[in-house]
Amino acid sequence: MPERLNIGFALTGSFCTLDKSVMQIKKLKNQGNNILPIMSYNCANTDTRFGKAADFINRIEEITGNGVIKTLTAAEPIGPKNLADVMVVLPCTATTLSKLKNGIYDNPVTLAVKSHLRNKKPVVIGVSTNDALSLTAKNIGELMNFKHFYFIPLCQDNPESKPFSVVCDFERLSETIDAAMNGIQLQPMLIQK
Repeated sequence: MPERLNIGFALTGSFCTLDKSVMQIKKLKNQGNNILPIMSYNCANTDTRFGKAADFINRIEEITGNGVIKTLTAAEPIGPKNLADVMVVLPCTATTLSKLKNGIYDNPVTLAVKSHLRNKKPVVIGVSTNDALSLTAKNIGELMNFKHFYFIPLCQDNPESKPFSVVCDFERLSETIDAAMNGIQLQPMLIQK
């Protein structure tokens, strides 16, 4: 990334990939970017076998130096105040994909994206869901055709035991942001690991 960016970084409830997302937040911060963290209600309030919500919030706030946006009222000003150059949703669950595709803005992440889009700036999506090649495939396909939406390259993460599951390549986030800032979808989108 050639210049310092203000990056909205939204996390949703793909709990098994939250550690990977936090690692990407740290990388982006270490590159000199300002990170505005946002969490869906489920992500900010659900403890799982992968960790406690409060611990993730504390880590993210320590890395970024910014408080996590966890309410609708805190997310709404992102667009009017032009707070982000790019909005990243990583991990992005099937539920979030569906809400974005259908214009449902009922949690801090989806409202942050809606608010950000008013400025016609890029949204980078990092898919992580067990049904991406099932019911969610339609939503992914439609969002790929929406203006200002860009996807981190993705692949099946375990075709034998989870044949419909897809996860993005977290390590390709920075280059996806670079491409999105230039209005380009990073290719290839479908990769093998």
